[in-house]
Amino acid sequence: MNDKLVFLGLLYFIQGIPYGLQSSLLPVYLRGAGHSLTRISLTKILYFPWVLKVLWAPLVDRTGTKRCWLVGTVAGLALTCLVSATISPDVQYMSVAGSLLAMNVLASVQDIAADGAAVRLLRGQGELGLGNTVQVVGYKAGSVFAGGGLLAVIDVAGWGWMFALLACVYGGVALFVWGAPVLDGESARGQGEGRRGSKDVMQPWKVWRKLLSVPGTPWTMFYVLTYKL
Repeated sequence: MNDKLVFLGLLYFIQGIPYGLQSSLLPVYLRGAGHSLTRISLTKILYFPWVLKVLWAPLVDRTGTKRCWLVGTVAGLALTCLVSATISPDVQYMSVAGSLLAMNVLASVQDIAADGAAVRLLRGQGELGLGNTVQVVGYKAGSVFAGGGLLAVIDVAGWGWMFALLACVYGGVALFVWGAPVLDGESARGQGEGRRGSKDVMQPWKVWRKLLSVPGTPWTMFYVLTYKL
């Protein structure tokens, strides 16, 4: 069980990094670079992929394997960080926004795959409770690491080296996930579920219609989707 918790904790840790970058590090850095408060406040829009992830969640859940989705998204985050390292944030505001938008898209997809992996790996109330704790602590730790720790790094080494460090972190995690033994054996099961659920993926409106027919659901969904913005 410890292997499962370490695996999930690492996934949720790196998942919290984009949030920490955007909520804590970026406002301080952009303000120091002379950008207006209006521009800084507009970066909140970049969280929108987390609102829209319900649209692609069925695809992630029903097709491929969790290992492939996780490796693909984490490797994509590493590549995005490498590109971000070449950006000059003082004068390339839109490029910074684009890279952070890409990170949020990839992290939102990774979140779906990580949650799916957790459901398959954890068994019983005891493991599920520990898994939930690991999820919250890992995500918060990643946010603090990005918002506080990387702020110190960027002050000493600069923007480019900070993102180069992040690219190494994401690249290392991608390799770890690719060879993680806790996911051994899930490939055939995941593909089988994908074939059985393909009809649901092609007709998601049926699920939405049933969901929205429950009294109070629309208002609840509106709150859940917007309270972090």
